[in-house]
Amino acid sequence: MADVTIQDVFERFLPEYAETKNFSDRQYLAVKCIQACRTAEMGAHVSECDSCHTKYIHYNSCKNRHCPMCQGMEVDEWIDIQQENVLNTTYFHTVFTVPEELYPLIYSNQKPLYDALYHAANQTLTELSVDKKYLGARIGYICVLHTWGSRMNYHPHLHTIVLGGGLDEKNHWQDKNGKLFFPVKVMSAVFKKYYLEELKTLWENGKLEYHGSAEHLKNHYEFKALLDILFKKEWIVYTKEAFNGAQSVINYLGRYTHRIAISNRRIDGIDGDKVIYKAKDYKNGGKMAPVSVEGTEFIRMFLMHVLPKGFVRIRHYGLLACRCKRDKMTLCRNLLGCEQYISKLRGKTVAEKILILYKHDITKCKCCGEPVRSYKVDGRYMLC
Repeated sequence: MADVTIQDVFERFLPEYAETKNFSDRQYLAVKCIQACRTAEMGAHVSECDSCHTKYIHYNSCKNRHCPMCQGMEVDEWIDIQQENVLNTTYFHTVFTVPEELYPLIYSNQKPLYDALYHAANQTLTELSVDKKYLGARIGYICVLHTWGSRMNYHPHLHTIVLGGGLDEKNHWQDKNGKLFFPVKVMSAVFKKYYLEELKTLWENGKLEYHGSAEHLKNHYEFKALLDILFKKEWIVYTKEAFNGAQSVINYLGRYTHRIAISNRRIDGIDGDKVIYKAKDYKNGGKMAPVSVEGTEFIRMFLMHVLPKGFVRIRHYGLLACRCKRDKMTLCRNLLGCEQYISKLRGKTVAEKILILYKHDITKCKCCGEPVRSYKVDGRYMLC
């Protein structure tokens, strides 16, 4: 079966999908960007060798953050910069989830209720970390929102990279010798408390909307019944194995922070009116297995994960917050005796970055090795 991309799926099934479904403005923009990505629509950079006159055409990417074909170098640049603030010590990977009863309401109110995830996680980690019973220090963490499960089902949750120690009131380093300092059940209870407090405030102030399967929650008694269910239910917060040193944290950053709902690698093909893609089979130990869905359903699931305009998906807190991380990370490195990673890419040109990252010199001809001249060709329009 030939390689199939998300562009192929859109070309085959988007007309049928558009007949029965409405796009939000953000979804429509994402679709148009992905369709035009790396085509003449987006314009190109053309290089020509002065010696052998060989031409190289590199079509521009759309740079939409939901596009499976985009942001390769941007991701590598972001990771390169983040490494400057990674300490060679223990880190934990904590995941904050919400009950599925909340999913319809969250989907109807994505911006405020995604924000509430970050706020509740931040309040939870702040409250527990400064408590001397657990650590008695200020820690740092990075939160990344994912809205999907392996099958592209709607499953909003927060991945958090938590520094395994912190600074106390006297700026002394405190840790638990590589052990997690928060009991998971305590984290779950505190996270639930803060999330439901914010949810209730939004509801009481009339800041929530109710669409689709959340429409019944317009009724005061229905919403109260939902709150009762959520208060009684045990929320799931769990922590995965600790990262073993700085390099494993860096590898994690590359895997998770800029991930999207599905990559082209996971799309196996189109068979009639169905799209076949790989997803984890949790009944079989999480092994990847083929899944077949209607093409229009595949598009619907993909577009569920388009984020609101301007939404910041990667957020830094505590010692890693932008306003204080330079001084605090320097102090932590000195206390721990860590070496600082120096960015390889800061201040470099695009050609220099490509040479460093991919060992490819775009200033020279592949055929004869002589210098090339480059110029820009505008596309019909730029979408992002």
